[in-house]
Amino acid sequence: MTAGSTPRPLPGTAAATNQPSSTATKAPQPAAPATKPVAYPAILQGFLGSLFMFAGSIGIGWIANGSPMIRHPIVIALRTEGWGVTVSAVLLTVGAMLLVRSWLRLGQRMGSWEGNSLKTIVAAIGAWSLPLLFAVPVYSRDVYAYIGQGRLMMEGQDPYDVGISALNNWFALGADPAWAEARTPYGPYFLWMAHAVVAVTGAQPDVSVLLFRLLAAGGVLLCVVYVPKLAELHGINGARALWIAVANPLFLISFVASAHNDAIMVGFAVAGTYFAATKRPLLGILLVTLSIGIKPATVLLLPFIGLMWAGAGASWPRKFGIWAATASISFAILVVSGIPYGLGLGWAWAITDPTPGFTGYSPSGFLGQQIEFLGNALGLPGNAMADVLRAAMKWGAVALVLVLMFRGDHSRVVRRMALAFAAIVLLSPIIQPWYILWFVPFLAVTGIRDDWQMRCLYVGVTFFVVFGAQDQLSVWSFVEVSVDLSSLAFAIALLFAFYLVFLDIHTRRLLVQGKLSRWVGQTDRRLLHRPPTIR
Repeated sequence: MTAGSTPRPLPGTAAATNQPSSTATKAPQPAAPATKPVAYPAILQGFLGSLFMFAGSIGIGWIANGSPMIRHPIVIALRTEGWGVTVSAVLLTVGAMLLVRSWLRLGQRMGSWEGNSLKTIVAAIGAWSLPLLFAVPVYSRDVYAYIGQGRLMMEGQDPYDVGISALNNWFALGADPAWAEARTPYGPYFLWMAHAVVAVTGAQPDVSVLLFRLLAAGGVLLCVVYVPKLAELHGINGARALWIAVANPLFLISFVASAHNDAIMVGFAVAGTYFAATKRPLLGILLVTLSIGIKPATVLLLPFIGLMWAGAGASWPRKFGIWAATASISFAILVVSGIPYGLGLGWAWAITDPTPGFTGYSPSGFLGQQIEFLGNALGLPGNAMADVLRAAMKWGAVALVLVLMFRGDHSRVVRRMALAFAAIVLLSPIIQPWYILWFVPFLAVTGIRDDWQMRCLYVGVTFFVVFGAQDQLSVWSFVEVSVDLSSLAFAIALLFAFYLVFLDIHTRRLLVQGKLSRWVGQTDRRLLHRPPTIR
């Protein structure tokens, strides 16, 4: 049932039996007791999917050339034999898609989201994350670049000036060659973390990956703690918000299996927003500044943190004064943080010097390609027209941010912040799969309806899980296989997605009709009448 639909009458009531109600002749019947949700089948299925991903990662995940793991007999068999890499690709893809189904079924099985639903979602996140915590990196090998940046710090070089190619034997640590000449886009606090990891491990790749994973898991834990708290402030069920934001497979794969440092960035951002929303603005600014010091993308949050500090009904002079104070506090902390290791303000280039190019699946990239094709077909400068379109969309996002800063109800300031963040990400030329995880938690805590809004999330999460399953597979060039593994993984993922949409008797109802459960509409409608407590 979706919000706004007519509630189904309870058994035994006059509405259900088509009989007139008469309290004088017949005592009212008690409401049927709520059925306790049975979530363990979905949790076990997701755990199995994570185990499949763990096993598949051994054969086609990213292992550094300098790792002793590649000399283990089992690893040698799985990575050098055609059958080994093929089985690994199948396991990785099926495991990822099982996680998608488990996530969908867990949401269906939670019923009214009452009782111990929060504990159930936390248990699912823990069970699904555990095998991924020890998997070989999949879907991305950025974590190996983190090791290189830590080595640069250890050797007294500035990652804001040089790329990891300045290191001896840098390629043996497993980093993508695309990072070879690139300056780091990360803030000083993450470079401190990278320095600490390399100082402890001596740049041993396997142990370093595990420590970076534990750091990312810390960011996940912050989200587990503060997403429900922030949701409750907005009258939204905390368990459902946590299921949407953290239990989804893209979040767990990107932030646990891939160990992206975005997990730490998002964790600090969510925690900081919660404290700012509960009238502790200085602590909120500090935590958001920590987030910026991991990855500067969350600098966008500062104006909205300032609005929370200013309070409801604040005058425009007060808002501008608070904005100035918020920016001054945050940037002063970051300036001081650049003194150790002589990093200065090198992190600022990540904001002022965006990465060139585009991704074909981003709205900006896709539409630009169509404009370029059409323009060239008509004898017009298609490439220039596409550049104009992409620039217009990018600056249009900036305009939307300004509108959301200056207009809107104070009680919806977190929602406005979420929409601003979404605009910047979705209208940018480059969208990496994990970028949408920057804003999904903020949308979840302010309410995602069980209609087209949830279906858009289902499509986005499933698309990027399918895309990642075939995008980055580590297969040595001398291995002979009878079929292209990327094509095989893509075909398996598409067939599984087809099954979920059209054949699975449970998920097809969810994905086609958009109905998570017959209770969610009632829950959402009840919560929508409870005003947010943001002050």
